[in-house]
Amino acid sequence: MTAPDFRLYNTLTRKVESFSPADGKTVRIYTCGPTVYRPAHLGNFRTFLFEDLLRRAIELRGWKVKQVMNLTDVDDKIIKAASEQGTTIAEVTAPITKIFHADRAFLRIQDAELYPKATDHIPEMIEIVKRLVDKKLAYKADDGSVYFAIDKFKDYGKLSRLDTREVKAGARVIQDDYSKENAQDFALWKAAKPEDERTGAAWDSPWGRGRPGWHLECSAMAMKYLGETLDIHCGGIDLIFPHHEDEIAQSEGSTGKLFSRFWCHGEFLLTEGSKMAKRLGNVATVQDLRDQGVPAAAFRHFVFSTHYRKQLNMSSEALEGSIEGVRRIGDFVQRLAEAKGATPELEKIAADAEAEVTAALFDDLNAPIALGALFTFIRKANAELDRNGVDKRALETARKAFGRINSVLDVVPESVGADPEIARWVEERLTARKDARSRREFAEADRIRAEIESKGIAIEDTPHGTKWRLR
Repeated sequence: MTAPDFRLYNTLTRKVESFSPADGKTVRIYTCGPTVYRPAHLGNFRTFLFEDLLRRAIELRGWKVKQVMNLTDVDDKIIKAASEQGTTIAEVTAPITKIFHADRAFLRIQDAELYPKATDHIPEMIEIVKRLVDKKLAYKADDGSVYFAIDKFKDYGKLSRLDTREVKAGARVIQDDYSKENAQDFALWKAAKPEDERTGAAWDSPWGRGRPGWHLECSAMAMKYLGETLDIHCGGIDLIFPHHEDEIAQSEGSTGKLFSRFWCHGEFLLTEGSKMAKRLGNVATVQDLRDQGVPAAAFRHFVFSTHYRKQLNMSSEALEGSIEGVRRIGDFVQRLAEAKGATPELEKIAADAEAEVTAALFDDLNAPIALGALFTFIRKANAELDRNGVDKRALETARKAFGRINSVLDVVPESVGADPEIARWVEERLTARKDARSRREFAEADRIRAEIESKGIAIEDTPHGTKWRLR
């Protein structure tokens, strides 16, 4: 049987192409991680969720994954924060790193195999700069910093399709301004300033005390753990230029080899039509989701309802729709778990759903089509379960098919399959609340409800009893 084709849009070629790992077994992925000077916003997490979808789809295809996500723990913003607080960069980044991992766990983003920190890889960065200087692709300037000479690298601009005729060769860029759109020589190694020394952001090098440029950090960590040629390099669309373009220049300039076979980029998350950005004041964080009682499953559903290469607009109405969507999924999962049998027709319905979802995911991660196929499956399966069939094999087939689909999308509400201790406690408190209401002790019933909700659990009174879920 021929293995299904797995296709991805490659920013480098601007085409959807067939993909398979270079060694036929393990997909080596580098995903640009957060700069840990303040908590990542939901725009960042839209990118991280697209990457989570990618690695889960790859695993569904039968390949292994080796994913590296860096943690940028030295740059201008971090140094500025440390200076203002009178502390070191390590003291700024440690608590933010902890928040990032907690937020990632809340959204059920699978662990990468490695989370290397930039400050742990200074020797590897210095080695790349040495090679570039030796090849005359980099030079030390009068200000003591080392710059990459982009006019010496003939392929500069191939990812972003930059018109290199507009490049001002020899004009230098020192700062870590991620949104600065220029094509001038960029800093590989920055001469240390007094604030760098004060905050612990300076290291010895052949060019004097200094620190690495932002672009250099990713090249060093990617090649150390994944080799000189990666299978896939991912990030948000805003990283195409200058960050990823500069990564290509310094990596390929130092090795003479293709840096990454595929480049995959996720589009922006908008809030009421505007790009989510800290400077606009429209930032939302994972903590905001928790505070507003938006379940992780609902945010995953919301993100996957739009293709990763299309802009996604976040609104309260859209989130409410996703909350209702995952409630329907949770009800279906519970019904599947409680059913004793089904009609034989359910077996084909389940097989068709799994085939449709798989085909969609393997076609450039088309999660919206996959979600549509999932809800068609739920609607048809519910109709068959209404017929009270006795076919146990068909029921088991449906359960397994749903499990494989959800292994990628992971959109089942948290209360389904919750920790048994939590479930037992909630049920005990709900029984006590019910008893209080039957005695017309409504103040006590309200107190118990508040107690339950204070634990991050939402409860809903329905004609069929009280339902609950983790928020």
